[in-house]
Amino acid sequence: MTKFRDEQDSIGTIQVEAHQYWGAQTQRAIENFKIGSDVMPTEVIYAYAILKKACAHANHKEKKISKEQADAISKACDAILDGKLDDQFPISIFQTGSGTQTNMNVNEVITNYSNEIKNKERGDKTFVHPNDHVNASQSSNDTFPCAMHISAALFIVDKLLPELVETRQCIESKITEFEGIIRVGRTHLQDAVPIQLSQSFSAYRQFILEAIERIHISLDTLYELPIGATAVGTGLNTTPSFAEEALTKICELTSLPFVISANPFASLSGHSAITTISGHIATLAANLNKMVNDIRLLGSGPRCGIGELLLPSNEPGSSIMPGKVNPTQCEAMSMLCLRVMANHQMILNAESSGHLELNTYKPLMIDGLMQSLKLITDGCISIRKNLLTGLMANEEIIEDHLERSLMNITALKPIIGYDNCAKIAQYALAHDTTLKEAALKLELISSDDYDKHVNLDEMV
Repeated sequence: MTKFRDEQDSIGTIQVEAHQYWGAQTQRAIENFKIGSDVMPTEVIYAYAILKKACAHANHKEKKISKEQADAISKACDAILDGKLDDQFPISIFQTGSGTQTNMNVNEVITNYSNEIKNKERGDKTFVHPNDHVNASQSSNDTFPCAMHISAALFIVDKLLPELVETRQCIESKITEFEGIIRVGRTHLQDAVPIQLSQSFSAYRQFILEAIERIHISLDTLYELPIGATAVGTGLNTTPSFAEEALTKICELTSLPFVISANPFASLSGHSAITTISGHIATLAANLNKMVNDIRLLGSGPRCGIGELLLPSNEPGSSIMPGKVNPTQCEAMSMLCLRVMANHQMILNAESSGHLELNTYKPLMIDGLMQSLKLITDGCISIRKNLLTGLMANEEIIEDHLERSLMNITALKPIIGYDNCAKIAQYALAHDTTLKEAALKLELISSDDYDKHVNLDEMV
């Protein structure tokens, strides 16, 4: 039989399962926001633990809490960061738009864990109080944006950027491997002038390079924290040195160069740093989607498509057609890219919908951004290991297509003119001959001059 204990908040008493660390406000949120299955990302909870540990340090320095209280709060935060309390944060992201329920969830878990250190019962607030001590000099309105920025910055620096670098290097190895392989270029899905396969892949490398550069630059805005801004940005109920003390500790705990927001009122009422990062991630997603769609198109076949690329055979492709292998990695990446782009549109809508001194779509925004960051990171790992590494050029088919391409005639345009080139191409198509055969048949150029000017190596 489940045992319960009584927990109190400003509204009254409510029962909480005895073994849980959360308190009254968390329990009310569980009961009042039974919406969907998406709970606050763990990365945000861990960012909150870093923040609360830093705030306890600052509050002790400012003599708002005792060293004993600060130490207990710090140990509770460490337990969160060690993953020991992951199951204690069950609240839906669809809660109040300031993230108050999550802030209090963290405060209550830290409180009960801290009190247990002093051998007190869960629910006892005599040693550490969720509002008076854990939340001292803070408001949900400034701590939640801080947690948003800390969680996103840590994920980008520790996981996303390293993986983008690995993906760029993997593409660079393909560029080296494909050097000198000339294939038919295609525009409008029609044959065009020749291009090196390595040149095609250099575009994909550039997509990644640009994303890395833009994300690095935008991190500066993400490093701004409205710590100490409290409810509306004025810093009510803080002490003069609190923000600087907390910030110094946050930088120490994360090894990232966070700074205090240049304008805390802007940091509470809007989230341009989040929308900017999301925009760069969405642009990257659009380019990655383009890349994998190119690869699966060039790999179409194996006998009745373009077939110029050979994709790794990772798993059977059909439950009814034996021997079929599908471009599954391309499809998975394409789908996640669409989700990332949709997330960005949602984040833009949320950014534009705040009212007066507070944007009240914060949980939705950070959930969308964290999902996008994770999807792009995981997607890059997947295509690098399961697609790009084993991707090969089908040189026999590439050469055959190249020999049959009518657009190689473009090299003769400066020599015999556009109209004569068109006549050669149209004749070759109508009579199923090579361009050279058609040119000689129409007596528009000599054999030697044709060979001299239709030089594929020079054309690329």
